[in-house]
Amino acid sequence: MGIFFNRKRQERALEARYGEAERIVKDKDKLEKFLQKLEKKLAGIPFAGKKLALVPVMISLLNSYKNKEYREVPLNTLIAVAAALIYFLSPVDVIPDFIPGLGFADDAAVIAFCWKMVEKDVQDYLIWRKDNGRELGDKNL
Repeated sequence: MGIFFNRKRQERALEARYGEAERIVKDKDKLEKFLQKLEKKLAGIPFAGKKLALVPVMISLLNSYKNKEYREVPLNTLIAVAAALIYFLSPVDVIPDFIPGLGFADDAAVIAFCWKMVEKDVQDYLIWRKDNGRELGDKNL
């Protein structure tokens, strides 16, 4: 899929944001502000491909963690999710977001790479949501 989507580049993009992600995950106020920025950016995207459709799930996981509703998730998973979302939120990335049709392709690649790393933990979270009557799509995200 070209130089923008190779696995090493996705891995480096994610790892470069781990430190910042850890600081955000460990500070409730920073996490709250971060989630608000993400929701604002997501609302401004007129279309979201299949990979970017994972972003609300990741936001929901961080929200549930922040609100102490769901704590059965490893810190490393939270940090990886936050790092991927930092990349998504960043205006400075491999392909600038303002380029029509391509702008979010690198974001989607990083989100998909992260998803492969954390899928089991996020699936466990989604099962927990379902078991507690809070499936995604509810207004109680």
